[in-house]
Amino acid sequence: MKQIIKHFTDDDLYKFSMCCAVIDNFPRAQVKYTFVDRNNTIYPIGFAQLVQEQVKMLENLVITDGEVDFMRRKCYYMPDWFFTYLKGFRYSADWVKVEQDAEGHLQVDIEGNWSDTILLEVKLLAIISELYYIVSGEDQTFDYDAYYDSAYEKAQRLMGAGCIFSDFGTRRRASYKAEDTVIRAFKDCALKHSLDYKGAFIGSSNVYLAMKHDVLPVGTMAHEFVSAIGGMYGPQMANHLAMNAWRNTFRGALGTYLYDSFGWDIFSLNFSEDFANLFKGLRVDSGDNKQELQHIVEKYKSLNIDSRTKQVIFSNALTTDEAIELQQYAKNYCQPSFGIGTHFTNDFAGVLPMNTVIKLVAAKITEAWPFYNDTCKLSDSKGKHTGKPEVIRRFMEEIHVDMDS
Repeated sequence: MKQIIKHFTDDDLYKFSMCCAVIDNFPRAQVKYTFVDRNNTIYPIGFAQLVQEQVKMLENLVITDGEVDFMRRKCYYMPDWFFTYLKGFRYSADWVKVEQDAEGHLQVDIEGNWSDTILLEVKLLAIISELYYIVSGEDQTFDYDAYYDSAYEKAQRLMGAGCIFSDFGTRRRASYKAEDTVIRAFKDCALKHSLDYKGAFIGSSNVYLAMKHDVLPVGTMAHEFVSAIGGMYGPQMANHLAMNAWRNTFRGALGTYLYDSFGWDIFSLNFSEDFANLFKGLRVDSGDNKQELQHIVEKYKSLNIDSRTKQVIFSNALTTDEAIELQQYAKNYCQPSFGIGTHFTNDFAGVLPMNTVIKLVAAKITEAWPFYNDTCKLSDSKGKHTGKPEVIRRFMEEIHVDMDS
């Protein structure tokens, strides 16, 4: 089987930014992750072995001087010591265990130093997605010329509607070529129509493809940063500690905060005026987009901040149509932009996209501790909580969330 991930930075920017913040703030932390397939997919016999082989192939990945030079230029907020760390970074297959049950369901578990294992999630999800279509033979139906045309049309419609948008699609892409095709189409559209429309294609979360196409690598953080801190210290003040840690590392850069790891209510209690002024905006990744936006507007209003001066990035499983409709609503309240993933990079006709995640489920502050603290993610969308049921219940009780929500 061909090696699927061939470049060290074929990964989302937020994995690198969080890795930097982890080393800076929690250098000895240990974590566990687990794989969740919301489609309950039955994978072909032997699929787990193929995934494990791909993980082993990651051991030969080394960041190149070209990749480092690109990140130094575009990711100015990264301290220089971090690139020294990346130059010496090597993956280990020992961090990952892949199995299948008798029915064919896939089980993937990751354990190790947080600063090491944090760079596995996106690559593993991209491997599983692309590998599934290869093994099933569906990749033979992919028409990349038509896909380019479809992506170009999406970009043209989004730009015409005034949408500021980015590609967030690495994790569940149909293939590397699919994401590559999308970014090429988006850039071509942007170059041709930049003066015609108010909207714009900003860049890609994928660092390597951003480098290849000379666009901006975009992204800040993911739920795992707050979830791990919640496991180590408790969910009540996890957002406060996370925002302080982020401030400690990036000093106001990368100023979009993902707030919904434990829901809006507990975040709002932690989002004081100093944080509201520090962060340029917030990212909406679950719940009802319009309702979440109104929560944000009211919170800023309570702090005497005009929400129209703040950025709000919407990334909650959006389509082109949904983003355009939301743009018309949100532009009256904030500076909206859109991070769109699966709809961009896994939208071939007749192909069911993956609905998979890898979530951090346990953490400990140091390897010297003999036990882990369980953690979870509490989504603002019903049915999307991630973690052990008993841990979810305990966290919800600790932050006084209705157990029926």
